[in-house]
Amino acid sequence: MKTALVLIDIQMDYFPGGAMELSGSEAAAAKAGRALGWFREKGWPVVHVQHLSARSGATFFVPGTRGVSFHHYVLPAEGEQVVVKHFPNSFRGTGLQDILDQTDVKRVAFAGMMTHMCVDATVRAAFDLGYQCLVLADACATRDLEFGHEEVKAGKVHAAFLAALGAVYAEIVGVKDMASALE
Repeated sequence: MKTALVLIDIQMDYFPGGAMELSGSEAAAAKAGRALGWFREKGWPVVHVQHLSARSGATFFVPGTRGVSFHHYVLPAEGEQVVVKHFPNSFRGTGLQDILDQTDVKRVAFAGMMTHMCVDATVRAAFDLGYQCLVLADACATRDLEFGHEEVKAGKVHAAFLAALGAVYAEIVGVKDMASALE
């Protein structure tokens, strides 16, 4: 089954010194870089998704800033597709589905940021579009959230969203188990 890797928003605003630093972003980017290297070795398709904010008053992913640049672990190589998006769902208003369909992709491995937002929205959309989905859990990162007056730590947010995705929408694995899950 033809499989693609989709790397979602692994951009500098999510790293130390960025406008929206995430918990564990460096470690997740390193794992995403390992997955990217494996896909490149196999010659399998890779799509990089870049979020550019189109909202007035946006505080991160502002076009023209360093924050929208891809992290050095996952820089696109020549011939790899780059999809620009303006919404959490990487399929909404982009050519992502066309790219996957034109290359006859049936299964997609996802890595990226933020687990609770863009990764979640994209994986659910991919499932609804008929793709078999795999989420590389340790190649994703998120941040602390607040609900009511309670702080929910990033680790709990990450685990809750991956647990929900794993119930129906995707197989959840670590990068070290990716090869056996895909071959």
